[in-house]
Amino acid sequence: MADKAEQARQLFLSGANCAQAVLGAFHRECGLDFDAAMRLASGFGGGMGRLREVCGAVSGMFLVANLRRGYSDLSDKEAKDAHYAFIQKLAAEFRAETGSIVCRELLGLAPKQSDAPVSEARTPEYYRKRPCADTVALAAAILERNLDS
Repeated sequence: MADKAEQARQLFLSGANCAQAVLGAFHRECGLDFDAAMRLASGFGGGMGRLREVCGAVSGMFLVANLRRGYSDLSDKEAKDAHYAFIQKLAAEFRAETGSIVCRELLGLAPKQSDAPVSEARTPEYYRKRPCADTVALAAAILERNLDS
């Protein structure tokens, strides 16, 4: 794989939301064309539609994990449990680096604060006040370390 962390960072800096940036960096490996990946992840930005819940980078990481290693046999409890363990491992690695997997906490917002469903303009100030470029790069790096292990 090419440097997925840098690809995710560049996608975010080009206007993708956090989930789109992570899934977009892995779209080929997930069997998706770029447009489908962007549409699939579009509602997960801003902690799920700017609700500031689970970080979009984490949601994007889980989308990639699901597409690459998820289960489809609904009666296979072992596969389900193994996948949930993998998802929790990814979350634990992200949390260990950032302190949280919750968007509002990563952004330093008030508890249970969500925002209006209107995205902000992507200005230099927007990028300066957010850790998002780093969080999408981290999520992609975590995936690179773990997907084929």
